[in-house]
Order: sequence, then C-alpha cells, then structure tokens
Amino acid sequence: MDGFIAVVFDIIVIILRVAVSVLSVLILVKIYSSLRHNRRDERPLIMLYDEFSKKAVPVLCWENSIGRSKSCDIFINDATVSREHAVLLRRDSGWSITDTGSKSGVFVNGEKINQRTNIYLNDEIRIGSTTLTVKRAEEFEGVSRRSWFFVPKGKKSISPKKLLLLLSIYFFIITLETCLTNKNLETGIIDLMPFTYGLIVIGLMWGTYLFTSLVLKRVNFEIESLAFFLTGLGIMLSVHQSERQALVQIISAVIGIIMFECLIKFLEDPDRVNLYTKWIYIASLGLLAVNLIFGKTEYGAANWIVLPGGISVQPSEVVKVGFVIVGSGSLDKLQTNKNLLGFIVFSALCVGALALMGDFGTALIFFATFLLLSFMRSGDFKTLVLAVTSAIFASTIVLRFKPYITDRFKAWRHVFEEPYVWDTGYQQARTLIYCASGGLFGVGIGNGFCKTLFASESDIVIGVVCEEMGIVVALVISIAIGALVFYARAITTRSRSTFYSISACCAAGLLVVQLSLNIFGATDILPLTGVTFPFISAGGSSMIACWGLFSFIKAADERTYAVKKQGLFSTSEF
Repeated sequence: MDGFIAVVFDIIVIILRVAVSVLSVLILVKIYSSLRHNRRDERPLIMLYDEFSKKAVPVLCWENSIGRSKSCDIFINDATVSREHAVLLRRDSGWSITDTGSKSGVFVNGEKINQRTNIYLNDEIRIGSTTLTVKRAEEFEGVSRRSWFFVPKGKKSISPKKLLLLLSIYFFIITLETCLTNKNLETGIIDLMPFTYGLIVIGLMWGTYLFTSLVLKRVNFEIESLAFFLTGLGIMLSVHQSERQALVQIISAVIGIIMFECLIKFLEDPDRVNLYTKWIYIASLGLLAVNLIFGKTEYGAANWIVLPGGISVQPSEVVKVGFVIVGSGSLDKLQTNKNLLGFIVFSALCVGALALMGDFGTALIFFATFLLLSFMRSGDFKTLVLAVTSAIFASTIVLRFKPYITDRFKAWRHVFEEPYVWDTGYQQARTLIYCASGGLFGVGIGNGFCKTLFASESDIVIGVVCEEMGIVVALVISIAIGALVFYARAITTRSRSTFYSISACCAAGLLVVQLSLNIFGATDILPLTGVTFPFISAGGSSMIACWGLFSFIKAADERTYAVKKQGLFSTSEF
C-alpha cells in the first residue's frame, strides 16, 4: 500500500479507536441515566389508619410484612402482635392480606381469616389489639421518602430510539475498525465479513425494540440496550478469532432474546411462578443429573454434553436461571416457610453435582448466589456462617484430591516466577502483559496477540478486550455489569413482589460474582477458576443464560408491566 495512503489509514484507525472508547463511556452513562429517570414518585400506594393512636401508616410496597419486628415494612409496637404477623400484598385483583402463622391471628371486619383474603377501602384489619383501616393514598399527608438512586419525575432522559441510534453508530464504527486491521492494510484487501455480523447485531437490536414497543407495548428498553451493548461487543471480538464462533454467538443471542421475552411473560404473575417452582426444582436437578451421566470431560471438567452435529451445550449455565427462581418467592410464601431446608438441600445438590463434574468455578458462583439468596430470604447470619464453614471444609477435601486445583493455588500471586511463568501461571502472566500493551484505546480489533493464548475467547477474554479495545472499554463493560447490583438494590422498594426484589438482586449478584472470578482470575488477583465473562466470552450456553438472568432485572422494573397495571385505591399510575 502506498506510504501516504497508509499514513491516512493509520490516522483514521486511531480516530476510530478513540471514538469507540468515547462512545462506550457515553452509552454507559446514557443507559444508567435513563434507568434513573422516568419513574413515579415514591408515594404511598394506599394508607393504613391506626384508629387508636390516630396515626397514618403509608404503604409503599407491593408486598409488605407486618409485625412487631423492626425489620418489618409495617412496624406495630404491640406486645400482642407476632414478630412476623402478616403480609399485605397487591395483585391484579386488588389488595389482600395473609396471616403468616401468627399466634393471635388476623381479623378482617371482625372475621378471622385462614387464607389470603381480599381487602377493600374502609375495611378494618385487626392485628393483635391494633386496628388498621384501609384508606386511599391521597389521604396521606406525610412526606414521601426519596430514593437515593432514582431522579424525581419530570427530568428528561434519552429516548429508546435515540439510545438505539447511538448504539447503531457505535457498532458501525466497531465494524469499520474491525475491517481495517493492520493485516488487511498490509495486503491491501479489506475483509467486509465483519460488516455482515455488525449489521445482524444492529438488525436484532432494532427488531427486538420494534417488537417490544409495538406488539408488547412496553415503554422502556434500557436493560435490553445494555444486553445488546455487551452482546455486540462479544460477537465483534469473536469475528477475527473464529467466524464460526461468531455465528454461534449470534444464534445463541437470538435464542437468549426469545428466552428473555418468554421469561418476562412467565414472571408477570408471582403466584404462577410459585406454582411452577417445584417443577423448575426438578427440571434443574434433572439437567445436572443428565450432565453427570452423559457429560464430556474437557480441560478437567465434565460439564459439556455433545449433541448430534458436534454441538456442545453446558446445562449448568441454564440451571442458573432455575436456581434464582427456586431461591426466590413472594413474601407471604417466604414468611410462612420460616426454614430454608428445602432451598438448602437444592443448593447443596446443585453445588455437589458441579463439584463432581469438576466445574469448581461454576460451583463457586452457585455457592455465592446461595449465600446472597439465603440472606435476602431470612436475614439469618447463623445459616450463612454454617454454610461458609461447610464450604471451607469441602474446599480442603477438594485441594487434597484435585492436584491441578492445588497447582493453581501454588501459582497464585507468583505467575511471573519460575517455574510457574512457563507452566500453570503462563496464561495469567501473558494476559497481564497483553493488558498493559493495549493502553487506553487498544491496538485494534484483530491486531492483538492475546488471542493466540489458550482459552483467550473465554476464561482470559479480558486480556483480548484490554489489548485490542483498550483499558477504557474494558472498564466500561466491567462497570456496566457491576453497576447492576446498585440498580437491582434500588428497585427493591418499587418491585411488585418480594420475588422480583430477591430474584433481581441475586441475578445481578450472580453476574457480578462471575465477572469478578473471570477478571480477577485472569489477572492473578484470584486463582484462575475458568469461568466466562458475561456476554463477552465465547460460549452459546453462557450467552443464553446471561439473557435469561437479565429477564429477572427487567421483570423487577415496575414499568415493564405498567401498561396493564394502574393504581388500586390511588390515582397514581406507573
């Protein structure tokens, strides 16, 4: 290629690399800014009026625990009231109340209830010696609380169409940069194949938006935009490593999107989810059992099943979705079932099956999610201490009988030392070198050397991201997933059910634990565990599972089902 033209191309490629980093930051800011806006004020949904004390009690959540415990949503300072006495909840049919095993019972208009009972305006609810009257939310004259995360109504944010347009420009620039690799410039032949994949990503994104907005009548698209942002990056990184793998990622993304939409529809009714939980429980264990029997061992773990045609699937990835469903539940269900025995048994079977397969990285993810689910369900630190103690004991046994795991611990924090730098620490040492060589904006997609390392497309993909796209993009995609924990925590006070609150927090927590193990393992901050980077690492099963986990966060957003739901006993609309 002519020297002058080569210089011009170099300048263009540098501009494109910088533009990708700048747009990555802008897109992340716009997505999370939009998640903070367009929300209803956190005003009461209804009000309970204490006839004796003449005090008004605002009801702020869709599901509310009532009792003498100060951890209850509605605290009643009455010695005749149980610590967790009842649950007041809202469903499509209206408001209802459930006695959750209290000593003195719950009375509605003087009649003792034995099951979930509907309540209406001006009904009197007697709990212990306290009588509460149901009133409209507009009658509450107190000060509404403000959320630390959400911005009051009236502030404007980017529209879904403008956000998608920004993402489309972003992927167009990435595809253009991908075509203009140094290899192509040296030969003078520009490979246009990346444009095909880029256009497919953009088409999927707009097609999903049109379907959800025109057919499903949804008004928000931020969670899907975040998923497409990460999915598209993962696909474009795969193009220069393996076009076949890029195609697998696209097909898996399509399956994941379908699963995402189906799950949102299924999760619409928490009571329906409760009815199917036992079948999901059985199906999840059944998948792991099939994996144990027919699993193919690859790189020390028998967590793959090879289907006809050479297609490999990883059932444990899909089981993550079932694990979150089984561990969550509506408040009246969780509060009446005061022990965690069933869930503990389920978790132990899942983690045990993964350990038998040799997939200790995924087992660790499940165990961390179990701790989070257990605490959110009960707040019982004793259960957590017992679980952690058991895990430490089990880990010592694993290290005794799995020498390759012991070798990884020996190399940990010593990957640049002999003999590890040429053996068990080889991957991490090279990954750290390649991460540093990428600088802020990277050397360009396809121009890196990290992709020549074993498992560069999965376990150590962060090295490829840092080298080829730069540390700025690597930080952006890490924050994009990590910040979901804060968002999921913020929507817990606005979710339509405790099921949504728990499942969203735990899905986000699971993704962050997986992200941390991947990044910290590849960079020698933690021992290398061999788990994928959500959305970015190659792997069809992982891609599908990530979309499935995002559905819990989407379902927890009250706007997702808002077009069908309006205020009951209140003029407020969502």
